[in-house]
Amino acid sequence: MSILVPMTAESYATFWEAAVSGYAEQNIACGRWPAERALERSRAEHDKLLPQGLDTPDHYLFDIRDLQSNTLLGSLWVAEADRAGVRIAFVYAVRIFPAFRRQGHAKRAFKALESFVKGLGLSTIGLHVFAFNTEARALYESLGYEVTSLNMHKYLNDASY
Repeated sequence: MSILVPMTAESYATFWEAAVSGYAEQNIACGRWPAERALERSRAEHDKLLPQGLDTPDHYLFDIRDLQSNTLLGSLWVAEADRAGVRIAFVYAVRIFPAFRRQGHAKRAFKALESFVKGLGLSTIGLHVFAFNTEARALYESLGYEVTSLNMHKYLNDASY
């Protein structure tokens, strides 16, 4: 059984590097960003979103841990955000370490997140998922998330960004 616990400073260092590199890789993979400077660009976006790290107001960073063994299984980052004048929770990142995937930990983490978000007085959780990430999309759909918008591109002259 997995649970959400406030992220530790030790976990944050690992989370930070994985979040920055993973976001850069995903933006490269979908063609939004060129490989050169993608890591720098991702780092800048993360710096802007989390200027005070773990202490950034309205941002909640969790370790996903096994309830019995206390083993670190992954991480989840959610923030309160304003969308068209309505306060919502927005999931910026969720990560389950490869050895623990496909065991229901992400699903349980999102169920726990729902209770946490309700406790904040919020009634909506939003997130972004890259179109090519079919596994994540299937998870979110199984949890009741619905597509609210869809971005599309057509690349001309072999340009991918």
